[in-house]
Amino acid sequence: MSARGELPCFRPDEVSSRRRIRRYAVPRWMIDRATACRLAGDWRGACAVANVDITFDLSEIADGWGDDVATELEGDLRHFVPDLVRWHLPRALGGLTTLATDRTIVLARYRSKAAGEDRPTTGHLHITTPAMIAGPQRIALRFGPVKDERAAGGFGPSTDDWRSARHLWDARHTAELLERCGGGPDRPPFFHADATPLGADELPTADPGPGDPAARAEWATLLHQRGDVQAALAAAGIDADLTPTQKSGWYQANPVEHVAGTALAHTRLEPEIRRQIADGNGHRFVIAGDWRTHIVLEPADAGGLVLRVVDREAVKGEPVLAEALWRRLPDLDLMRLGGVAPEHLHPLVREALFPALPAPAGPAGPPGPTLPQPVRVRCRGAWHEVAFHPGGLLRMPHTDEEQQRERALRAFGGAVAGCFAVQQTWTTGDGRLPRALRAQRNELFVRAQHGDTPGVLELLDAGVDPRVRDATGRSLLHVLNLLDHEVLLPRLLAEGLDLEARDERDRTPLFVAANDLGSKALVEALVAAGARLDVVDGSELSLAQVVRRYKRPDLGFLRERVEAEHPDVGSAEWDEWMDEQADYWADEPDASDDEE
Repeated sequence: MSARGELPCFRPDEVSSRRRIRRYAVPRWMIDRATACRLAGDWRGACAVANVDITFDLSEIADGWGDDVATELEGDLRHFVPDLVRWHLPRALGGLTTLATDRTIVLARYRSKAAGEDRPTTGHLHITTPAMIAGPQRIALRFGPVKDERAAGGFGPSTDDWRSARHLWDARHTAELLERCGGGPDRPPFFHADATPLGADELPTADPGPGDPAARAEWATLLHQRGDVQAALAAAGIDADLTPTQKSGWYQANPVEHVAGTALAHTRLEPEIRRQIADGNGHRFVIAGDWRTHIVLEPADAGGLVLRVVDREAVKGEPVLAEALWRRLPDLDLMRLGGVAPEHLHPLVREALFPALPAPAGPAGPPGPTLPQPVRVRCRGAWHEVAFHPGGLLRMPHTDEEQQRERALRAFGGAVAGCFAVQQTWTTGDGRLPRALRAQRNELFVRAQHGDTPGVLELLDAGVDPRVRDATGRSLLHVLNLLDHEVLLPRLLAEGLDLEARDERDRTPLFVAANDLGSKALVEALVAAGARLDVVDGSELSLAQVVRRYKRPDLGFLRERVEAEHPDVGSAEWDEWMDEQADYWADEPDASDDEE
């Protein structure tokens, strides 16, 4: 590891993102409730708890694909673990914690045995991720053909093929994770069977050979971390051609740097590639890199693999290897960094990686919300302690008269400092907060981002002031599109939150709900609560124009009301632009989708 304790090819922003993912994205209550439903045979209930929308009906599949497909699919769904899928799904990262957008994850393929009938012969159980990075983190479970499938059976860059990775979603196969992450019979790389890290003197100093899979994975990873990329690949039987490609123009990739910055599970690459070839999914496979450069892997004639770094145009149309099959397991990397404790892993992940480790005596899974604690603030040359108290107000060691004087000063445009500046920043989002209070605010909004309504409620019950604004000026009303509004909206309105509050983009909560994929029920509830309809955002879009721009027929009622009651709201330039777009696409002939 580097001097900062970070793993090469695991960037600092990615470390932070993945730590927060493991803490917030799949909360403990979700795992517990989904598990209870699954073990009771209620796979639909488990999906509902894990924010997975089921888009098909088994009876329709029986009619369309045959009883044999419907029966096989239902058998798999009884063992489907939606909370585990959410745990393993690809992420946007780059400092974010939300799901990678517009991706398809193929779980299984089903072939109909009903020959000669007018019906599809092949269908896939698959998941689609949300369209917006900052939108609701609900995923959809679907059945049917997958648009991105290649003729040879592989998939393109917008699809992750998990058909050979049932350990990521099927309760019958979760124990396979130990082997698939490069582990041996009883331990994963870099850890003992009891989850304690290996000491520096216990790590291999030479190639241990194929008899100890975990040690061999450690050896290849250690070489990679030391910067000896070629030797790391050779230790896993991979012949790497890292010669720079001859390419004209300003962009020139450095193959060594590109591979060095990729968190490869070296010893797992050949088994995964061989498995894909045996399944008929292609002959060579791509590890998608940046916007221009990809890694391509193919079997060597004498055994092993050949690795090259190429321009993406050179492998256009080739099947893409899913990230879950080529990268080191993030959970183990985070444990090496001290960012995740074994008891905070998803229980099925912990049981697979450390089969000899006894189950925790208490609750298992990611930790719950960090309840607010008093925070010290520098104020008037002294240290004051501020804290939330029942009712959600920030308590400060200042008299009512002092607070009234500061409010008057602020009303006349004066600058406030110390405790009063903290109070102002908390309720406006404008300014800086002490690190501890900033962490409390961030936890509240990140839990909201992941749809963790119970976690948000727990923080509010503990006294966190609901009038909080984040750094972009959003109030809790602005993030109701991400949460259960039926529970939270009445409570927030009772606390006096403003339905017309504006964020930094000049958007009201109703505007955000319409613009950022809020449900029809939420929009109706905000309208019923008295939200204004004649609002525009910072770009002069009206609510009616938002409904039209994002093609939301479910909000047709809102567009009709706005156009009838406020016909002059919104910039006419937006209407002209949308008219031009409609005319363009009406005249555009159908064309096949581009591969990339």
